Amino acid sequence: MTVIIEVDRSARLRWPGHGAACALGRAGIVADKREGDGGTPAGLLPLRRVLYRADRVERPPTALPLARLGRADGWCDDPADPAYNRLVGLPHRARCEALWRDDRLYDVVVVLGHNDDPVVAGRGSAIFMHVASPGYGATEGCVALALGDLLRLLATVGADAALRVDGAPGGNAGPGGTGGPSAPPP
Repeated sequence: MTVIIEVDRSARLRWPGHGAACALGRAGIVADKREGDGGTPAGLLPLRRVLYRADRVERPPTALPLARLGRADGWCDDPADPAYNRLVGLPHRARCEALWRDDRLYDVVVVLGHNDDPVVAGRGSAIFMHVASPGYGATEGCVALALGDLLRLLATVGADAALRVDGAPGGNAGPGGTGGPSAPPP
């Protein structure tokens, strides 16, 4: 059974039996995601895989595919490049985001299924779930939460989990995604 993780404009992540504060993109939730707009894309985003810094965190317990990050790992965010919205080795010929970071935000990264099947140039890249900055500062479009909450989420969801991002004004991503009420976390 697919576990649906829900987040809405309240910046509260919910999944069965759990809840956690999170940060969203600086432009909030957007229905029409574009590269560089700072928005968190609305929709149902499958959790594809987990990348982690083995030098900083233990192997996260998860049913999702899991891989260690390396110093030369990056993510292409150049819409003109054939590797757009894909994991790449650095250096890379086009503009990329380095995944090996000093600020600890990418110590654990969940790759979300946004604009990846198929990839459409300019429709957004590098949409992840990752560690939040102190004070839950806005992201560039990702969903970010405290490391402990992220690890708890990964340990409790299965390989077919998906994140439902609901951008309805004041609405929750309820059953069926129509803005109906969601059960509050315990």
